[in-house]
Amino acid sequence: MTAPIAFLDALDGAALRRVFAAASAHLRASAKAVDAINVYPVPDGDTGSNMSATLREAVDRALSLDGEATVPEVLQAIAKGALYGARGNSGVILSQALRGFAEGVGTTARLDGASLANGLRQAAQQAYRAVSKPQEGTMLTVLREAGDAAMTEADTLP
Repeated sequence: MTAPIAFLDALDGAALRRVFAAASAHLRASAKAVDAINVYPVPDGDTGSNMSATLREAVDRALSLDGEATVPEVLQAIAKGALYGARGNSGVILSQALRGFAEGVGTTARLDGASLANGLRQAAQQAYRAVSKPQEGTMLTVLREAGDAAMTEADTLP
């Protein structure tokens, strides 16, 4: 398990790598539960496993970066690792969401609330574009709702 992340107003590249590593570990621990609730378009039972494997590849690539990687470098490595390591449809959609997240965050030196919101919004947009017939009630909906909520909250930040 990774060390907890202290509360920060913004994340640098090192903290962002730790956050993604913790998210990957949590998804890996929860993969069977996600597999069990997967019913669209068919109950194939591998969505959690595929997303977990995809995110693990993404994080491995980010962790392999030398030195003090910047936020954009970490996010580009995450996106590239997810693309190359995508497993199944859910992994491909996740890889596109991570690509969109990296694009939405852009070149910011520190990931703050506003850049997080922009990243989540762009992640949802990219994931929707990656699916020929987007369906509500899927991970696409979760991404869209997260992006919308983050944008609303970011507007209230000083």
